[in-house]
Amino acid sequence: MYDPLYGALDEFERQTGWGIEVAARLPHPALNARIAEEFGAGTARYDLISTHTKYAPSQRQWLTPLDGDLGVDELAAFYARVLQLARIDGLLFGLPRNLDAKLLYYRTDLLEDPAEQSVFESRTGHALRVPETWEEFRQVALHFARGPHLYGFAFPGRESGLFGHFFELQAMAGGHLFTELLEPAFDDPSGRWALGLLAQLYHEGAAPPETPEWHYDEVAACFRSGRAAMTTDWPGSFYTYTDPALSAVAGKFDIALYPAGPAGRHVYAGSHTFAIPTSVHDRPAALALLRFLTSEESQLVEARLGSLPTRPAVLAQVRAESPPGSIQARRWSLLEETTAAALFPPVHPRYPLMEDALWRAVQRAIVGTITVEEALAEAAAGVREIVSGTA
Repeated sequence: MYDPLYGALDEFERQTGWGIEVAARLPHPALNARIAEEFGAGTARYDLISTHTKYAPSQRQWLTPLDGDLGVDELAAFYARVLQLARIDGLLFGLPRNLDAKLLYYRTDLLEDPAEQSVFESRTGHALRVPETWEEFRQVALHFARGPHLYGFAFPGRESGLFGHFFELQAMAGGHLFTELLEPAFDDPSGRWALGLLAQLYHEGAAPPETPEWHYDEVAACFRSGRAAMTTDWPGSFYTYTDPALSAVAGKFDIALYPAGPAGRHVYAGSHTFAIPTSVHDRPAALALLRFLTSEESQLVEARLGSLPTRPAVLAQVRAESPPGSIQARRWSLLEETTAAALFPPVHPRYPLMEDALWRAVQRAIVGTITVEEALAEAAAGVREIVSGTA
């Protein structure tokens, strides 16, 4: 979903005369590992890196503040709330590329099919509709558990994607990951509800058996191929669903707000940013590329494909370009409503380690290696060690 922007690098080279060497294009977990390895060893030679508001605090020692490089008027063109996400202890360590917040995707050809509605109602006593609660979601997902050709719900089964689903579900059950002192607080009824729901969906065949191996791209591909009735996804991938050359369900799906949990709606969110690291050897060139990749023109390129921009002017333009009543117009409204329910991970230099401890334990419970209770206790013990510095 993030690839199209990099097609504009040729234009930057034409405009400036500078040549750009793209050193790596990696999924975020692999990118984080590479940054930690190379900067830790002192071998990094990058002028600009892609990072994320949840990972930047763990990389702070390798990043340089931008406050002295960017003017007040430049920063005023961005949403203040998103800029704040990119600050660490008040200093700006990255310029926001987008705001990521997920929506529910569902197959209209399945959920609106009269035969499916009749069977579902006879089984459950309820009408088949776009789920507004997670209990309704569970029933709909299990109704379409017909592997290997159709599943009810495709979701990431590892790393950040799996962590995010647990994180938001636990919040929607009224829980908090951590206390104010960063003590783990998820080993409670809210955590058991969240992990229990994910485990049930996997155990009962509502999710594909490959789920534990899947990141976001594989999940999106599953839905686009027609193998899933529902999924969730970030804004930037929207164009891949609507393009018939990329999607077997183009014209056969719609979008909706997330279902609400017992304690309301919370949606895992964050912001990808570009940052200038300490290894920079040509800061003026790095700043020029930073400005280019987060410019109004660049954000407009991504927003027209679906990305949620961090510049109000860009959002206003793409909303004006969307035909009234179209799925594009409704999507912008749904994303605006979703950002009000955005749930951001804690800002902590050891956050990636916490995320890692959580998703690994959650995955083991989902596949049935350990129980839900054992997973939560294991993850809590791991997080305590990480926060205390003993891990």
